[in-house]
Amino acid sequence: MLPMRNLLLPAVLIASTVACQSMYYSAMEKFGVDKREILVDRVASAREDQAVAKEQIQTTYEAFQELTGFQGGDLEAMYKKLKSKYEDADEAAADVSSRITKIEDVAEALFKEWDEEIAGMADQNLARQSQEIRRDTESRYNDVVRVMHDAEGKMKPVLQTFKDHVTFIKHNLNAKAISGLKDSAMNIQSDVADLIASMQKSIDEADSFLKDMGKDASN
Repeated sequence: MLPMRNLLLPAVLIASTVACQSMYYSAMEKFGVDKREILVDRVASAREDQAVAKEQIQTTYEAFQELTGFQGGDLEAMYKKLKSKYEDADEAAADVSSRITKIEDVAEALFKEWDEEIAGMADQNLARQSQEIRRDTESRYNDVVRVMHDAEGKMKPVLQTFKDHVTFIKHNLNAKAISGLKDSAMNIQSDVADLIASMQKSIDEADSFLKDMGKDASN
């Protein structure tokens, strides 16, 4: 049986994180920035991170294609290029995941606050209108986060495939081994194409959400 302190530690960390978030949101509100604005800004940031990750994954695949089509030259330099591209893509994917978590954090706080404020309204007509706005906002939020998670889920297996091949090439840095990976490059092409399409769909959904919330995604 695990010691009680080990069981309590995750709960303590979660409570500490929630408290820090609450302090952050309170501090931002003192500067005139409410949770809705923070949500919109975080979706915009996630949209930009997705665009970067999409580009990095595409260039990683292109570097992999280039290496598997090796026709001579500096094999080690090509491997180092692929490894660097993969590491950039992996880091960009981690940024996307982190952004999604932050979006979900502020959304939870926003909708909880919204419910509490509606419950405190005496004018039932205004309360109903506020409730309708809340439902519409949450529906649009759910759409954008769902699509983000879909793209996020497809990133992981593609990046794992890249990692496996980068590691294999590291262990077998010779032309014969590289030429044997041509079929692998063809096999993962459809997965990469599907991922790129999903990421673009997520970017487009974020653009639509930002437009609905009154923010220009290009800013």
